Amino acid sequence: MNRTSSFNAFTVVNGLFMTIVVLFTLYPFVYLVAQSFSSEAAIYAGKVTFFPVEFTTKTYEVILSKPDFFRYYWNTIVYSVVGTLIAVTATAVMSYPLSKERLRLNKFFIPFVLFTMYFGGGLIPNYILIAKTLGMRDTIWAIVIPGAISAFNVILMKTFFAGIPNELEEAGRVDGLDVFGIFTRIIIPLSKPILVTIMLFVIVGMWNNWFGPSLFLQTKEKWPVALYLKQIIDNAVSPTEIGATSDQASQIAASVKSTAMVLTSLPIICIYPFVQKYFVQGMMIGAVKG
Repeated sequence: MNRTSSFNAFTVVNGLFMTIVVLFTLYPFVYLVAQSFSSEAAIYAGKVTFFPVEFTTKTYEVILSKPDFFRYYWNTIVYSVVGTLIAVTATAVMSYPLSKERLRLNKFFIPFVLFTMYFGGGLIPNYILIAKTLGMRDTIWAIVIPGAISAFNVILMKTFFAGIPNELEEAGRVDGLDVFGIFTRIIIPLSKPILVTIMLFVIVGMWNNWFGPSLFLQTKEKWPVALYLKQIIDNAVSPTEIGATSDQASQIAASVKSTAMVLTSLPIICIYPFVQKYFVQGMMIGAVKG
C-alpha cells in the first residue's frame, strides 16, 4: 500500500514538474505570437503577456501583402529541400564506410573528421574558396554545398550504422547484393530514425540561414525569407523598407520583430510533430549504440 502511494505521489509530482517545464518552454513562442498581434502602445506599456492586447493584424498585412515575401519563402523552400537532399545523401555515403572497422586508415579518417568540428578554415578563406575559386557566388550552390557535410552529423550517423548487425550485411551478400545494394536496400531502410534526425537538423539550419546568403547572394530576388525578414527587423522603423506608410510604420515598429520570428519559425514548428518519433529514436540510438 505504501509503495502504491509512493508511486502515485511520484507520478503526480513528475506530472506537475513536466507541466511547468512545458509552460516555460512554450511561453516564449506564445509571447511572440501575442506581441505580433498587439499594438505598439500595448507592447511598450508592458501589457502583453499570454494574449494580444488591442488586437491588430497590421504587421501581418504589411509583410504578407508584399509579393516579394512569397518569392523569398519559395527560395527558402528550394534551398531547404535541395540542401537537405544533398546533405543527407553525402552524410550517409561518408558515414557508412567510417562505421566499418575493415576500412583501411579508419583510425586516420575519423580524427580528421573530428578536427573539422573545431577548425573550419576561417571566414575569409571560405569566402575566397566559394566565391572566387569555385565561382559559386550568387548561386544556390553557395548556400547548399559548403555546409552539406557536418562532422557532428557524420559521427552521429556513423554510430547508428555501427549498431546495425553485420549478419544482415552477410545475408545480403549471400543473396548476391554488392556494397551499393546492401547500402541502399538494407542499411538505408533500417536507418529511417537517424536519417529523419539529420534531415531535421539540416532543414532547421537551412531555413534559419541568413548569414551565408548575405555574403554570397548579390541578387535580392534570390534571397531566402530569413534574410528578407532580417532586413525588415533592421529597418522596422523605416516605412519605405517594409512597404508601409508612415502611420502604419509607427504602429508596427514594435511588433514587427515578433511577427518576423513567428513567420520564420512556424513552418519548422509544424513539421516537428510529424517527425518527433523518429527524431527521439534517432538521437537515442545514434548516441548510445556503437
